[in-house]
Amino acid sequence: MKEKWYVTTKKADFQAIGERFGIDPVTARIIRNRDIIGEEAIKAYLSDSPKALHDPHLLKDADKGAVLLTEKISTQKKIRIIGDYDIDGVNACYILYTGLTACGAKADYAIPDRMLDGYGLHKRMIQQAMQDGIDTILTCDNGIAALDEIAYAKECGLTVIITDHHEVPFSSGKAQGEKTYHVPCADAVINPKQPDCSYPYKGLCGAAVAWKLIQVLYEQMGIPIEESFAMVAHVAFATVGDVMELTGENRLLVKLGLEAVHRTQNPGLLALIEQNQLQKTQIKAWHFGFVLGPCINASGRLDTAIRSLQLLMETSIEKASVYARELVELNSRRKELTQKGIDQAVQMIEEHGMDQDKIMVVYLPQCHESIAGIIAGRIRENYHKPVFVLTDAQDGGVKGSGRSIEAYSMYEEMTKCADLMTKFGGHPMAAGLSMEKENIESFRTRLNADTSLVEDDFIEKIKIDVPMPLHYIRTQLIREFECLEPHGKGNEKPVFAVRDVHPICGSIVGKNKNVLKLVLEDGAGGKIDAVFFGDITALLDFLREKFSDSQVQALLHGKPQKIKFSITYDPSINTYLDKEQVQVIIRHYC
Repeated sequence: MKEKWYVTTKKADFQAIGERFGIDPVTARIIRNRDIIGEEAIKAYLSDSPKALHDPHLLKDADKGAVLLTEKISTQKKIRIIGDYDIDGVNACYILYTGLTACGAKADYAIPDRMLDGYGLHKRMIQQAMQDGIDTILTCDNGIAALDEIAYAKECGLTVIITDHHEVPFSSGKAQGEKTYHVPCADAVINPKQPDCSYPYKGLCGAAVAWKLIQVLYEQMGIPIEESFAMVAHVAFATVGDVMELTGENRLLVKLGLEAVHRTQNPGLLALIEQNQLQKTQIKAWHFGFVLGPCINASGRLDTAIRSLQLLMETSIEKASVYARELVELNSRRKELTQKGIDQAVQMIEEHGMDQDKIMVVYLPQCHESIAGIIAGRIRENYHKPVFVLTDAQDGGVKGSGRSIEAYSMYEEMTKCADLMTKFGGHPMAAGLSMEKENIESFRTRLNADTSLVEDDFIEKIKIDVPMPLHYIRTQLIREFECLEPHGKGNEKPVFAVRDVHPICGSIVGKNKNVLKLVLEDGAGGKIDAVFFGDITALLDFLREKFSDSQVQALLHGKPQKIKFSITYDPSINTYLDKEQVQVIIRHYC
């Protein structure tokens, strides 16, 4: 895959910003590169005060929904929470159930089965609610696209409250850019993405929207709003796990949530952390996204998401440990299935020349439909193109998931061929769909025919925050960079670069010989240890092609050679036998 490196050159008085906020000019430059401009914005970025969170009453229909729930609670009407089977839906369900029961509600919950039901609210679930004597359906992380289902629920006499964060369905008008939005006929619709919602931050996850509703409900019920912060760890867990932008309010929610995790006594969270050989005080956003989160998602993929919800609600640490162990085992199985699917997809792409398509549509009939999205994400990483992975569904059609690149708004582009799909929904960067098998080729053809993507969109852009010489790296500065966390989508780890480093010596180490250790010097007085955890063979082949095999052999045997190359890197502190040493982790090279 091609890469294009460029330095972000946004202007500001970094020296003055550093002096005002007591930070290094390099840190000030990174903050400016995140488009944080002005004293108030910088202060908010560095803050971890809950007072900086937006007023939940600004969410359209939040007050209306809370009043409705208060009435249902006072009359002991049955309320059913209908969630989703992913990490966002599970945590949102946990938040609503915990909040409602704290208010004395007669509440229960249901989560659709990924294989039997698919995503979101279904007629079968509404009929089941009627049979169970349910008065009110409260959705979380779904509902905004369930126009027909909610209309049916209303015909059945049910009260329906939607909490969601997905895009509001729309149809395109005759004029360019004209959109007609279609909002379900629920009694209250709480979703910041509604065009007429005045909430200032539109990027909340489903669990955050649910939490905001509970905050308003607590006020209605006379419960101190501070008590809602017992659930903020779950808001953070869902925000990172659902790959939301870590900007603005989301970033603060994750900050507060991580602090809460470090103090948590929730048996489910503690057990899941322990089963992954971690300690709660070392949990960062990365662990939410890549260690703990996949375990929560695994149950919804291969079994039932109710398992994950039971884990979060469990009060016994012994039982929680059993649940957590089962989830870790399910995730291991999911990893195996995923790798098998990735291998099959790559083989198909290469054999059929599908990598020449601008939008790749890969049909894997035998693939477990629950991992189609993960496979699509990995293929997207490999080729840096929008990817849909489709697989056979139980109803005889096909289901699939898509993952996109920044230049391609996936949900919006899918609306152009909505007639080919029986159901679809999602975000600019990810989507899900169902269609008849005979429409697959037409779907591929039309997506590619209608796209405005150009070749430059398929080149991965490596944005360098600071070209920083090695001698500038210090322990104190690395520790200061912690104020930039939590990192994730929209607030990525800063990227540093240095040109023409010379490796004095190198060796391949590790139990599986999968780590390359180097000692680098940059010609400007900087000398530092470096490690590379990527494809060592590819890196050495690159150096052989650029220099020679004899030069590479000299490097690996600690002998003089004339190798020089450029790198992007992460500065880090390596602690060994209680001694700290600065090192860099090589990310890219050229």
